[in-house]
Amino acid sequence: MTEPGIELALPPAQIEELIQALGKALRAHQLYLPNNPVYQKAIEGVRDHFRRAFEATDDIHLEISEAELRWEGTPVYSQPSRSESIAWVLFKDGVRSITFLAGFEQEELVKLLDVMHKARTLSADDNDDLLTLLWEKDFERFHYQFQDLSTDAGAMALPDSDTLETSATARPRQVSQAVEEEAPPRAGIVRAEDFDTTLYFLDEKEIDYIRKAVQAEYTQDVRHNVLTMLFDVLELQPYPTVRAELISILESFLPYLLGAADFTSVAYVLQECKAVLARARELLPEHRQALETLPTRLSEEQALSQLLQALDESTVHPSVEELSQLFGELRAEALPTLFGWMPRIANERVRDLVDVAAQRLAAANPATVVSAMQNADAAVAVAAARTAGKLRLQGAVPGLAQLLQHADAQVRVCAVQSLSEIASPAAVQSLEKALDDADRDVRLLSVRVIAQHKSRSALARITNVVQGKSMRAADLTEKMAFFEAYGLLAGDAGVAPMVEILNSGGFLKRKEDPQTRACAAMALGKIATDKARAALERSANDKEPLVKSAVARALRGERGSSLFRAGELPS
Repeated sequence: MTEPGIELALPPAQIEELIQALGKALRAHQLYLPNNPVYQKAIEGVRDHFRRAFEATDDIHLEISEAELRWEGTPVYSQPSRSESIAWVLFKDGVRSITFLAGFEQEELVKLLDVMHKARTLSADDNDDLLTLLWEKDFERFHYQFQDLSTDAGAMALPDSDTLETSATARPRQVSQAVEEEAPPRAGIVRAEDFDTTLYFLDEKEIDYIRKAVQAEYTQDVRHNVLTMLFDVLELQPYPTVRAELISILESFLPYLLGAADFTSVAYVLQECKAVLARARELLPEHRQALETLPTRLSEEQALSQLLQALDESTVHPSVEELSQLFGELRAEALPTLFGWMPRIANERVRDLVDVAAQRLAAANPATVVSAMQNADAAVAVAAARTAGKLRLQGAVPGLAQLLQHADAQVRVCAVQSLSEIASPAAVQSLEKALDDADRDVRLLSVRVIAQHKSRSALARITNVVQGKSMRAADLTEKMAFFEAYGLLAGDAGVAPMVEILNSGGFLKRKEDPQTRACAAMALGKIATDKARAALERSANDKEPLVKSAVARALRGERGSSLFRAGELPS
């Protein structure tokens, strides 16, 4: 690292940008011809970085390790992948430092790029190496320092300054002279060299390196490389006809990637589209619109259904990171399709990710969620309602209230559950409409939520149910729920009606069944005023065992759910 107190001629970030530009120019040198606009722009970019650097200093000296380039002790380049690393190309052939002198960018930049490219493509049969290639170019404004890798002890020793400049020229001549002076073999003598297929043997480290390099070559993502080239041209090429053709290729390539289940590439395409929109210059409005609508096409029902079906049926599933990256690019238009597929997806991991994606989109687009609730497909309406409940979307309350009129009882039950999760005053008040629903589960869930939040506006409806004839046919659980809610809401005004039910019977009067009378006692216990307690004490010795037990429990203040123990009363 740089010693404190020493002022640097350039900030390390500027050198880092210069090396990045050099790497981009090297890639362009490998992929394009010199007359290609992408190549020309990359070369001009790195030249501009060198010019600005040389305005502050006369030379740029870099130290080289296996994976890094250091300037003044500060790392300015790091690449762990050896197949892509500039540092490794130099280090593996012994180069330990390089120096760029002012004016290097004019004539010698392209020569260095050519050497680096050739060094990467050298095969085992080639007689050249990086040092030989550098020597042949005869650089004047680019200096390099290397270590001799072929010492007897196997250590890498740095040559002194006297032999540094002559070693590069002497090496090819020394090898040639050694071969010429070698005495011809004597007849009948067997030598190990006669059986060598190459000039030099490879040690284990070199063999391992070659094996890894071959493996990396065969495992690299060629499709990703092609897409990278395509986006490079799209960003840097200003000609409208070229950009129109490239956008057309992208539009036709997206369905292919979906069909091939290459979800990582799909996410990469969508992300790069946003990057091009942010960086590309002179982008025509029609081209900008086409790139902006590309993610929307993935969110359309046909494309998204194809994607979800491929995910669900695939035998080899992508990683969670890949799917999260892909679903993160979906738009609000995808919500109805996601809602429709959520109950149909068999793969649990995919279903969880679809649920997360739906919640993310729903949180940002509540109006789309409300619209999805009115979908003709009941499965879509249920999934939309559940998502609104999980996220507690206040704006979804009117849409959930409309679902309480849905023909499907399952949809109505889901609407009640979601309104109970939202639990705002408007949501609880909306549940009053469901107190006289035709479905028992809808009524039961609604009255329990109303009782929990003590919504007094529902008292009139609950009173009608408790005192009406429909309650006589209800099961025990429903009776208890309604009477408990009545007791929590009515106050002293509800004592008289409950006493009338508790003590029903007499001359020409109908006597209520023991279940209903016991529920009335429970309601008085919930009212819990002096007047209600006095009424319960008067009925403490009721002849009906069930009613007597309920009164005793109400006086002790026990919860209504414990009034009826197992075996005391059939449901």
